[in-house]
Amino acid sequence: MKLNKKQGQFLTSTINHWLENAVISTEEADRLKGSYSIRAFDWKKLAAYCFYIAIACGIIAFGSLVLDEWLISLIEQLLLSSDTAICLLLALVAVGFYYWGFRRRLARPEKVFSNEAILFVGVLFTAGSIGYFGKAVDTGSGHFSLLFLLSTAIYAGLAFWSDSRLIWIFAVLSFGIWFGTETGYFSGWVAYFLGMNYPMRFVVFGMLLIALSFLLKAQPRFADFFQSTYSMGLLYLFVALWLLSIFGNYGDIGSWYRASSMELFHWGLLFALAAIGAIVYGLRQDDRTSRGYGITFLFINLYTKYFEFFWDSTHKALFFGLMAISFWWIGSKAESIWNLEFLKPEEKDTHPSE
Repeated sequence: MKLNKKQGQFLTSTINHWLENAVISTEEADRLKGSYSIRAFDWKKLAAYCFYIAIACGIIAFGSLVLDEWLISLIEQLLLSSDTAICLLLALVAVGFYYWGFRRRLARPEKVFSNEAILFVGVLFTAGSIGYFGKAVDTGSGHFSLLFLLSTAIYAGLAFWSDSRLIWIFAVLSFGIWFGTETGYFSGWVAYFLGMNYPMRFVVFGMLLIALSFLLKAQPRFADFFQSTYSMGLLYLFVALWLLSIFGNYGDIGSWYRASSMELFHWGLLFALAAIGAIVYGLRQDDRTSRGYGITFLFINLYTKYFEFFWDSTHKALFFGLMAISFWWIGSKAESIWNLEFLKPEEKDTHPSE
């Protein structure tokens, strides 16, 4: 096996631990260590980062193309100003990229990132095709959220058929946009829908998406989409909670501006409790995704509240000193628990928990 440095260090330390505790012999330890090697450079990560940058540049290029009125006007003139013709042309180009990407996945399955990049180009052309389809069938009703529902159905169908998590992520993104625009349409584009402003709605949406991810996990056919759905659900949930902690459930800027900081305090407290809950769940279930989101957004919450409440009135050294003391205390308690769980009995006698 060829492992990256982090994986190799973990495996080596594990084998050494087994050897020290007489779980395996020296010969077995040498045989296990000889069964893998550590890569000096992680080319897989470099490839992933390069394709991420390529995808980001592709999004910028596509956005520039869509916003370039002169180019769009030229294409429309070439196609007799027909939105239907442009829709069909973009759809054919998208089908071509999908065909190329799927064939290439079968022929060169090891080219994971370049294959996904080709499919991503197909996703972009699909979005353009759906946009022009909306223009072609537009009746002036303003119910354009149905286009995002259509894109969700197309992306989800392609993702399930091709087992592509990249396309599934775009299905989830489209589903979120549909949810926001659909609730806006049915509320008449006013501030509230069923008494909820936009951040509050997406708190509910994020929780529903997390619940959906566990339903997918329970089905072997769809289990591969669990992680993407779960991560996107947490992202929707925590970003919405963060916005809710800043703006509350207010529907207009005037009401929010007149609200005192204490009237928003309980939203910040809810945000903090959700982040702590995610951290605790992540530690207990060894769930790195939940733990990572919880830690990240807990710090975002702390910094947000610091700027909201204490930036003008508290000395910076005092504030960060209090934060340092609090996290040192939490860390010392976590260290004590770790000592109780992982140190050998004779080590516990010489390192009693504090």
